[in-house]
Amino acid sequence: MSTNEIKQISIDDENYPPLLKEIKDAPKVLYYIGSLTKPDEKIFAIVGTRMFSSYGKQITLEIAGDLAEAGLTIVSGLAPGIDTFSHQATLERKGRTIAVLGTGLDEKSFYPKENIKLARKIIETGGCLISEYPAGTRGARFTFPQRNRIVSALSSGVLVVEAKQKSGALITADFAFKQNRKVFAVPGPIHSSNSKGPHFLIKKGAKLVENANDILKELNLTCVTSGFTHRVRGENEQENLILEILKEEALYIDKIIEKTKLNAAAVAGALAILEIKGKVRNLGGNIYAINYR
Repeated sequence: MSTNEIKQISIDDENYPPLLKEIKDAPKVLYYIGSLTKPDEKIFAIVGTRMFSSYGKQITLEIAGDLAEAGLTIVSGLAPGIDTFSHQATLERKGRTIAVLGTGLDEKSFYPKENIKLARKIIETGGCLISEYPAGTRGARFTFPQRNRIVSALSSGVLVVEAKQKSGALITADFAFKQNRKVFAVPGPIHSSNSKGPHFLIKKGAKLVENANDILKELNLTCVTSGFTHRVRGENEQENLILEILKEEALYIDKIIEKTKLNAAAVAGALAILEIKGKVRNLGGNIYAINYR
């Protein structure tokens, strides 16, 4: 992103994001690349840990994708992990996504560097990059927590997928509570440190979320018909056997072989075909999940 792409807008401008203008510590000036928010736009934030599990990745891809398909613009912080998957899932479903950065928007200051390609894709597809920091501002200890108030303020609600009890995602949720935004959280295994944050929020009053419709109902929006309401089917017995097993949870390939009792070559071949067909997704490290989309 070059500096000549960066535009700025004052809080006094009528096109300044209306929800953001409501908060007492709204940035006096916003810097952005791409298409800024519109007054009637339905915007929702999804945040979470960088140190994600395959469960967290799968849930994020499903929920972010379904919300995008329902017409919501998805906001996140472009950090590695849950933030990244939120943006990616939205783009996969041809939706609009906004990334709020804790640095300047120029390429030299941009962080994280590994997401520059994703940032360009966000802009190319009608999305937006936003920062309160001018070009040349590097990230610091205070800039990332500060940008979290913008993520929540732009949105009608915030979903936390996986997060430790002391984390940036919980800072965002705390801002959301203070800004009178709706807060949602995905529960997880009780022994996982990544579940501590969402469980803390649920005890504090956040809405427990299992799928996108839990959020859409709370926002009084039309629910979607997505993967969790219909069965993904294969085209032969082997494919259906694998899909039936993956219906319960994402699994490592060795576990799929063990549960299906098929030989390794048959499972690898069937998974490759199912992935090409878009029915399963490799979450990384040969852990496979049904691709609900």
